[in-house]
Amino acid sequence: MANHKSAAKRARQSVKKAGVNSRRKSTVKTHEKNLVKAIEAKNVKDVPELLKAFISNVAKAAQKGVFKKETASRKIGRLSARVSAALGK
Repeated sequence: MANHKSAAKRARQSVKKAGVNSRRKSTVKTHEKNLVKAIEAKNVKDVPELLKAFISNVAKAAQKGVFKKETASRKIGRLSARVSAALGK
């Protein structure tokens, strides 16, 4: 347990921030999973919308510090390549 008032506040903030980061990471994983399912099902009309939502979520998470920018870029690049291959572009 924290011995100082400021340390106790820091501990509370840490727990709160960890929850927010966990939710953001979970949202990114969910969008990624939905996009991969759509690609595998060759659902051509939903894939572009899902890719756009995925890119938006990953970029936002990277901006907020949940992922490193390089990690976000790698995730976006790999899924964009899969989408391009699936759509035959």
